[in-house]
Amino acid sequence: MSSFSSIVEGRDSWSAHSSIPRHRHERPYAALILSGGYQESGSRGRYRVGSGHVLFHRTFDAHLDRFESQGAEILNLLLDEEPQFALGFLSDPDAIARTAETDAAAATRALREQLAPVEPRAADWPDLLARDLLEDPQLRLDEWAECHGLTPATVSRGFAKVFETSPAAFRAEARAQHAFALITAGSRSLAGIAAAAGFADQAHMTRAIRALTGRPPGHWLRSNWFKTPRTGHSISEA
Repeated sequence: MSSFSSIVEGRDSWSAHSSIPRHRHERPYAALILSGGYQESGSRGRYRVGSGHVLFHRTFDAHLDRFESQGAEILNLLLDEEPQFALGFLSDPDAIARTAETDAAAATRALREQLAPVEPRAADWPDLLARDLLEDPQLRLDEWAECHGLTPATVSRGFAKVFETSPAAFRAEARAQHAFALITAGSRSLAGIAAAAGFADQAHMTRAIRALTGRPPGHWLRSNWFKTPRTGHSISEA
């Protein structure tokens, strides 16, 4: 994925049985589902969402969406902070949508006040594999397949069908996201971060960060991008 997809704050409608191929955004944002439902398969797993659910996306997360028989209406809200969990639920999404018509920042504050985190449930083995890869980016895929009574070829094909990327690429992205979070925290040297994130060496990490973000680690180590105001809104609880 060599380019980033833009996010337009506000309402977004999708027709029944439509789909969005895997893509990546360079901004964190929240997607509040106002009506309908869909599946989103992305950097933090697969989620099945409907009215009232809120999907949170970190900077440089990738995902694809498959809409169901009713399509979906979504409210996108840009964020100024990285969300700490991926899925939440609101009791009154329409109130947030009405507020957003005149004040997106107020809508984000109201969303924060209503928000309750939701623990996703793994429905089948691709979900389980995504969860395990996120928990352990050093996971051996052949050993995982054998443990679950699957062949490596079956694991590769089945996972790619759900996520539009291979398990190995998903694992590499999880490792890069972990390193990116450590880099932007600014508390360690690049060599130390490479070791902590499980890279073979600093050069290996540099290639992974450039592939994820379009820029080398040194750029993010020097940048105050996460520390200065941007067009977006804070939701530190997310």
